[in-house]
Amino acid sequence: MRALDHVSCEVFPGEICGLIGPNGAGKTTLFNCITRIYPLAGGSITYAAERIDHLAPRRIIARGIARTFQNLGVYATMTVLENVVLGAHHRIGSGFLATVARPRKTDAEEALIVEQCSVILRELGLERFADQPAGSLPFGTLKRVEIARALASRPQLLLLDEPASGLTYGELVEFGALISKIRDLFSLTVLLVEHNMGLVMDLCSRVLVLHLGRKLAEGAPAQIQSDPAVIAAYLGDSD
Repeated sequence: MRALDHVSCEVFPGEICGLIGPNGAGKTTLFNCITRIYPLAGGSITYAAERIDHLAPRRIIARGIARTFQNLGVYATMTVLENVVLGAHHRIGSGFLATVARPRKTDAEEALIVEQCSVILRELGLERFADQPAGSLPFGTLKRVEIARALASRPQLLLLDEPASGLTYGELVEFGALISKIRDLFSLTVLLVEHNMGLVMDLCSRVLVLHLGRKLAEGAPAQIQSDPAVIAAYLGDSD
């Protein structure tokens, strides 16, 4: 069985597009193919009118594509600011390690990146945590730290893999507002994998549905919610 089988999809500039489906449908696999963690057995991936499926993974982020992961990849012993500066590693070059180790003591070019990362922290409500070890912060805050780190790479396309998992109801409400804010503030296109259907349907202008490695449906949230095939495969019958 193929993890992805003849999946064809398109994400439009400036939109927040949802990607949903049962566990094992191929959602994270699609992200891994886009970011070149997984090689393609066939087909192609095009971004900004250029094929990227032949690029090395390290070159994807430089093309303007960033992502988060299902499991937090935050370094607990590093400060929040140091974690976010990690997201700009491809922009720092040979001074990267020095910048991360001493983010307050850098040369002019590196200092600019630190300042840009500080602005991201401020916009995401994380400025007061900048010098705190990431491991001392609650789960919901660390979710925002991971997004801040992705933003530090200055992406145009942001791939969010189950970013709301584990959040409380109150945190979910704030999180939806945050995604809309950063989309507008940083001129992003967002592709969102998420199981919380309330969040997806409220936040996304369009939804793609995967099932057993194939695209099952695509359309506006209202269309997806009423699609018999989607209800049978994933959403379930409310009656």
